[in-house]
Amino acid sequence: MILQEVSAAQQIGFPILSVMIFLPLAMAFVLNLIEDERIARTMALVVAGLELLLALIVVVSFTPGVSDIQFAERIGWMAAAGVSYHLGVDGISVLFLPLTALLTLLVMLSSWSTTRFRPKPYLTALLVFEAVTIGIFTSLDLVLFFVFWELILVPSYILLRLWGIGPQREYAALKYVMYMMVGSAPLLMGIVLLGINHYHVAGSLSFDLAVLLRAPVAGEIQTVIFFLLAFGFAVKGPLFPFHTWLPRALMEGPLGMSVLLVGLKLGVYGMLRFAIPLVPEAASEWAWLMVVLGVIAVLYAALIALVQRNLRRLLAFASVGHVGLAIMGLFALNVQGLQGALMLMLNLGIATTGLLFLAGFLHARTGSSELSAFGGLGRHVPLLATFFFIIGLAFIGVPGTSGFPGEFLILLGAFAAHGALAAIAVLGVILNAALFLWYYERAFLGPVTRDAVRGLRDLRPREVIAAATLAGLVLGIGLFPDPLLRMTSGSVQAVVERVEQGSGCAGCPAP
Repeated sequence: MILQEVSAAQQIGFPILSVMIFLPLAMAFVLNLIEDERIARTMALVVAGLELLLALIVVVSFTPGVSDIQFAERIGWMAAAGVSYHLGVDGISVLFLPLTALLTLLVMLSSWSTTRFRPKPYLTALLVFEAVTIGIFTSLDLVLFFVFWELILVPSYILLRLWGIGPQREYAALKYVMYMMVGSAPLLMGIVLLGINHYHVAGSLSFDLAVLLRAPVAGEIQTVIFFLLAFGFAVKGPLFPFHTWLPRALMEGPLGMSVLLVGLKLGVYGMLRFAIPLVPEAASEWAWLMVVLGVIAVLYAALIALVQRNLRRLLAFASVGHVGLAIMGLFALNVQGLQGALMLMLNLGIATTGLLFLAGFLHARTGSSELSAFGGLGRHVPLLATFFFIIGLAFIGVPGTSGFPGEFLILLGAFAAHGALAAIAVLGVILNAALFLWYYERAFLGPVTRDAVRGLRDLRPREVIAAATLAGLVLGIGLFPDPLLRMTSGSVQAVVERVEQGSGCAGCPAP
């Protein structure tokens, strides 16, 4: 697997990926110099809109169907240590740029009138989160990737700690950070071992993805590196059994943080970007274990979600199940499975976050996310009920919505690679559909259980924009998935070929 690069200067004429990272960072600094809060909000919203525009320019200018790294930027950073500032996108990462930018913009728009406590620091944290996330998706040097990976803890902790809505938000913030730190230690160890392996093979240190892909790794070391990387990414996923931080974070955290945590599956991305291609023989050898964990996650999460009466907690466990399904697709290690995992990750950023937005709108009106606070909502907030249903169809993977291509391709790839396990996972998919329909029937179609429901106000204009945008994407991607599949096909095929060929060092001795 040799990565060819097309530089940003050749492709578009300026370092667009660096602009996408440093523009929100610059605005995060400038915001705190603006005294008028309304002007500060407007400026933050404008920058978020510019980020989305830049991300769309990247997608439109992207050459689909090839495995090349595009819009590449490379600058020497710590040459003696083999570390460089190396950015670029391919079919694996390109779609996550507009997703990140869109979610950030919608979070800002939806919180325009609801976040009144220290709005400038809140917007600053959101902008930093966006910049660091773009850095994670575009980094092609593992040390640079790890720097962004760690930096994301700062805005995440601040958002959970200061703007959480639950009484245990301090505990949730601390638990989140501690889990991430536990996952980061083995991840760093795996990265260091990859650099040391390259030193033994080539006589120089390097942490560049393209360079490391050319360095053979002995089978014994591959296994160690795989489990170190996989553990770090599984905690972030989160994959069962490392998921317990997510329900607490969604219950206690603010709407914006919940949307970004659930919508951007950084752990699953890390598995596909680094763990599988860098140690392909170990990934193939231990695929059965990862698929088993994925199946357990799908079934466990569906069963736990079925008994939840809190909408946020239900969505948290359902998200854990979706991560399990994505892991099944990744470790089918075929084109259908990998493309399905990418499409499912994209759908999570649209459908699950769409339901979280609507859950947040309901919480703002009723002060609760409990089913007991609802009942008969469809009669009194028809717009909210309609969008909830449309987006919910994608959440359960109904054909014609953005959830179907991913689930279908994952099951297709999983049946080809692990037939019996895939058959078991289908039960989890059915339970997932049942839990959504069960909740929708009681909350929106049942009798009114509280007088307060009769006086609820339907979606405001800004909320309609957020819901309609996501509902439009649900239907657009569901009906026309082929452009996205063509965009990812070249890079996915390259990863599959890498796994089939191995690292080229099946019989090498350990360094």
